[in-house]
Formats: sequence, C-alpha cells, structure tokens
Amino acid sequence: MNDALIQAENLYCAYRNGAEQIAVLRGLSLELRRGEAVAVIGPSGSGKSTLLNLLNGLLLPDSGMLRVFGRAHSDLTDSDWAELRRTRIATLFQDGNLIPTLTVSRNIVFRAGLAGLETHEGEVLLARLGIAEVAHRYPDQLSGGQRQRAALACAFAMQPELILADEPTGSLDYTTAQRVAPLFFDAIRERALGALIVTHNPELAQRCDRILELREGALHLWDSALSS
Repeated sequence: MNDALIQAENLYCAYRNGAEQIAVLRGLSLELRRGEAVAVIGPSGSGKSTLLNLLNGLLLPDSGMLRVFGRAHSDLTDSDWAELRRTRIATLFQDGNLIPTLTVSRNIVFRAGLAGLETHEGEVLLARLGIAEVAHRYPDQLSGGQRQRAALACAFAMQPELILADEPTGSLDYTTAQRVAPLFFDAIRERALGALIVTHNPELAQRCDRILELREGALHLWDSALSS
C-alpha cells in the first residue's frame, strides 16, 4: 500500500495584482506519508498559507502535479474536495474556525457528524487538552488558547487521515503549549495520521520528523547551521 498522503511536484501558483502576475509558489515539491509530521517554516508572505489552501482544495495550482490520497487534483471536483474536507482532511486555522452559535461540545458533535461518525471522543479529548470545563460554553466565551484547544478537539474527533495546521499552538501560553504539544504528536503517531504544520515556533518544529523551509517559492530541507 502506498503510504503517501500528499505528493506534489513542481507546483506553481500565482496571484494577479491588476495587470501584474505575482508568483507565490514556484516549482514546489513535497511528499507527506502516514504517521509523519512535517513542519514548514518561513517568513510571513513566503506562501505558507497558500500551500495549506492548495493541499485542502481551497485553491488550485496553476501548473504542476498534486495528488492527495493517491488522486490527482485534476480529477477532483469541488464536491470531491468538500467530501475530503468533511471526512479525511482536518484544517486547523489560527482563529479556531469554530461555529459561533454552537457550544464547544456541540461543535464537536457537529464536526464528527459531518465525517459520518455517530460516536466521538469529544469528552476525552477536552479532558486531555485541559478544557473539559468549557464544554458548554460558546466560542466567544473562551480565551484564544481555549478556542485553539477546542478546535484541536474538533479536528481529532472527526478522525481525519491528514491534518493541515497553521500555528496549532500559537494562541497558547508556554506552559499550556508544553502540555498540548505531546498530546498533538502522540495522536498523530498513534492514529498514523499525516500532519503538515506551519509554524514559527522552533520547539514545535523540532518535534516534527522533518523541517522544511519555504523559500523563494519552493520547499528546502531546513539547515539549522544556515540559520544560526
């Protein structure tokens, strides 16, 4: 069985600014396998968010090859991508992306239901993340760190195969981040998920199997010696 969840070769993606075309990704290649966590680092504006949105189908590349779960992006319709986001791909945005009119526990029930699950581990997940007491609160009643942990619980409750995360511990204080990060990575490895994690946090990046730097529109294996 092919363990590759993502295979990308020579992806090119550009935006138009009036008559000008601005290239964001230029010849980007990537492979991500089950049970593997890969960190992507790079300065603001380097294309990290664009990469995440390509991998979950919210954007399409201008050229190049992208395969997700062995399927070429050119063969995936909008409905196919929507189904993948409901059932197999969990995207964690910095703002938490919770439904404001639902409590935390109902957000989890809703997210698991979208994935076709009748049962979930929401209560266990909230307890492990240290926020069991906020299960019946609404998102606007939570701190930024609590919202981020609630979003993590929603993501894992849907039992995804692939997690795309944008600064998953960015809203957490240092002590809480030290508690949450091991749970995050343990879940990835226990469930043989694949995870692509965009982060500026060096400690979080060091927990990953590989660190890639997005530079000049392409991914390069990070060399700590060049950054010191």
